Amino acid sequence: MGERDDAGHGGEHRARRMWRALEPLHAVTYFAPEPQAACQALGAKGYWAGYFAQRAAPLGAASAELVTALFYNFHPGLVARSVPHVWTLASPERFLGLRLDAVDAVLRRVLGPDVLRSADLAEAAVIARDAATAAPTAGRALGAANAALPWPDVPHLVLWHAQTVLREHRGDGHVAALLGAGLDPVEALVLFAADKSIEAEWLRKRRGWSEEEWATATARLADRGLLAADLAQGTVPPALLWRARVRPVPEPWSRRPRRPPRT
Repeated sequence: MGERDDAGHGGEHRARRMWRALEPLHAVTYFAPEPQAACQALGAKGYWAGYFAQRAAPLGAASAELVTALFYNFHPGLVARSVPHVWTLASPERFLGLRLDAVDAVLRRVLGPDVLRSADLAEAAVIARDAATAAPTAGRALGAANAALPWPDVPHLVLWHAQTVLREHRGDGHVAALLGAGLDPVEALVLFAADKSIEAEWLRKRRGWSEEEWATATARLADRGLLAADLAQGTVPPALLWRARVRPVPEPWSRRPRRPPRT
């Protein structure tokens, strides 16, 4: 199988297909009620406090500056409203334990006993763990931080942890690609919204950027020829020039040598 298995998949890279299949397994960490309720019980009020506490906990008691840098597309002020305050509520280790227990409860509820005991789930967990332990972590801080955590014992949590490692590994690669292309956090969001036909106003608010910051980023992209100049006025479809004009970078999950084993 080549880097792109085009047959029957519309040219979509297999890494993207893998993300599409497995991302829901990881997404329960932030969107299911059990993790949110557990975070709130510790005093982490509001969605973002629980999100930043759970996702940043593998880094230790990270500063707002570090979380902003690694998560990349959030406004610094949005991060600072939760970090480092969440570490005064509970240690990162406590949030890690909470995260695993809450995900366990979610997956047991959603998957049910038959799936949890199935040979297919056990096989998927083995395959996913092999993939996660093979993923190189050099230059990938969030991927490395999650890879350094102890592996769970039961297959459904092994599968979840493997997907968490691979998800953050891939996200680290996206940040490297954006840096290589000279795209700052808000510029990356403007392009993403246009490319995927996502409502820009929703995404802007969701990531904490002001109208002025968003408009200025849109203008910078237009000046560079990466975005249609009148896109912001809605007079042209969101067809972008940036894919052709930004120097291509390797797919973050393209083949790489296996990560050497720990000694």
